[in-house]
Amino acid sequence: MFFYCALRYRSGSRAATDAHRRLPIVVYFHGGAFCTESAFCRTYHRYATSLASRAGALVVSVEYRLAPEHPVPAAHDDAWAALRWVASLSDPWLANYACPDRMFIAGDSAGGHIAYRTAVRASRESDGGGIDIEGLIIIQPYFWGPHMLPSEMAWDNGSESSVIDPDRIANFWPFVTSGQAGNDDPLIDTSSDEVASLTCQRALVAVAEKDFLRYRGLHLAALMRGCVWAGAGGHNVTLVESEGEDHGFHLYSPLRATSRNLMESVVQFINQSAASPRPRPWPASVVPELHGEYPTSSRARNVLLSVPSRPYHAVFLNGLDMKARPRRCQRPTAITNAFTPSLDKKVSKKSFGLFLAGAKPNNLNASKGPLSASVKCCTI
Repeated sequence: MFFYCALRYRSGSRAATDAHRRLPIVVYFHGGAFCTESAFCRTYHRYATSLASRAGALVVSVEYRLAPEHPVPAAHDDAWAALRWVASLSDPWLANYACPDRMFIAGDSAGGHIAYRTAVRASRESDGGGIDIEGLIIIQPYFWGPHMLPSEMAWDNGSESSVIDPDRIANFWPFVTSGQAGNDDPLIDTSSDEVASLTCQRALVAVAEKDFLRYRGLHLAALMRGCVWAGAGGHNVTLVESEGEDHGFHLYSPLRATSRNLMESVVQFINQSAASPRPRPWPASVVPELHGEYPTSSRARNVLLSVPSRPYHAVFLNGLDMKARPRRCQRPTAITNAFTPSLDKKVSKKSFGLFLAGAKPNNLNASKGPLSASVKCCTI
């Protein structure tokens, strides 16, 4: 099996010259509803470089197969293969600079779901697991189930708008599994037994106030805090709640105060038990590297320059609609009909330059550009 990992998200010249300091490893799974986005896209490249720079870590951003062309659990299988490859330290960069005892699994949205599933699998010796995971970082994860939670049933879709449409979320899992599983699939949700079986030392769960999926994240954090590995009072579980924000806000407004606070929480979580050097001040490590040299006077701080402007709903909904829309030679099905926009709803036709159906894991041309020097083709 072939997959591509962007490996060279390194922390800077100081870490490169210090041969005696081993860096923590963060295996990151991007979001995008299992259907869109890529480890090679600009959004996640920027986020990974920021995370590596701030945390002083080696970030392995995994390119996994997308649904519905490759139905779930193909993404989970790719994630597991990637984690095992990282744990083997087969790449010289990992062998020379990584600390195998400081392994973190992280992801947002669908990637948060994948990160959780990968951590569960790593705790099972019968699956060839037994990989030591220090920390699990789950940001605004996607989980669902056969029944809505009471807080979800009380959600007022009229006054409480969210990127995640409550009316469509029930049809999502059958779509990404190509109709092979429904909302009663054990893979879609968390369970107390699975959470208790985790062998990670610590966990961080991040939710957003306006995100319809926040209650699933809160439920997961509550389950974690009741486990033995969470310690007395669940002190090994960190819950980060971002007020006034919606799903995926931190990716498209990285310099907002809430996004910076979330990043700082993740950075502190990674470096919590490590004698790592203090991270550089915030915008100094991000603005010059990602957005060019801009003034940092008080007048300029209120203007976000060269920050991705596409809202997350453009990724989640527009990308999902493009995947769900039947092709000319394809007869509509109940699954595609469930995700095809109704005629009375306006759908933006603007192109955001997403890597959708044109970007495949086996398409080497997808790696052309800023990442071309940092792409590793790995064979398993």
